[in-house]
Amino acid sequence: MSGYLEVLTPQNCQLIFIDQQPQMAFGVQSIDRQALKNNVVALAKAARVFDVPTTITTVETDGFSGNTYPELLAVFPQNTILERTSMNSWDDQNVRDALAANKRKKVVVSGLWTEVCNTTFALCAMKEGGYEIYMVADASGGTSVDAHKYAMDRMVQAGAVPMTWQQVMLEWQRDWARRDTYEAVTGIVKEHSGAYGMGIDYGDARAQGPGARQTWPARWAQSGQGMIDSRQRAGGSRRCR
Repeated sequence: MSGYLEVLTPQNCQLIFIDQQPQMAFGVQSIDRQALKNNVVALAKAARVFDVPTTITTVETDGFSGNTYPELLAVFPQNTILERTSMNSWDDQNVRDALAANKRKKVVVSGLWTEVCNTTFALCAMKEGGYEIYMVADASGGTSVDAHKYAMDRMVQAGAVPMTWQQVMLEWQRDWARRDTYEAVTGIVKEHSGAYGMGIDYGDARAQGPGARQTWPARWAQSGQGMIDSRQRAGGSRRCR
């Protein structure tokens, strides 16, 4: 049975962010850049809630691309950033070692640019590493609409699975009866999912009154601690943007 028939769970996959840096974002034309950052940060928050192992890698930070978005770094303040010179992250031994250490063959990918850094990584990781690639289309971007589209097509033809950030998060949640992550997930939806988030706000207000609005907790658990315990929210919550 193909591994791609399995739904993503917090236990069977890992996540990698590739070159989510300002100079790379400047060249993106396939998606609104603010929407891109919104989706990247939302995906990162979801991974943190579900304790999904996450790798962040960058290219030519000082020479060209600039530092990783501070909003992304704020979600993973303890992560070591893996700096590279190669456009293809798979070429970097530190990246390969980080993926191998997580011992999960399903890799969710968010990166820039789709047609270069994402495609080369995906093809090599599938062929040489035996990984299953889940490419998050709306948390990635290309230098044109066509560049993004045909890169996605090429990866799908090779066996990668196209996804969106919200699809990934809701596969991780799977059941609204999972109360330990319910509040954090709906908090992400309210902050990052537009009309869907407005709908949850509306439902909360109808059920509980206008003071029901909850904000995303910026006080992350310490390194090594997994899910954010909703019972601790009242003592240390503040808005994270």
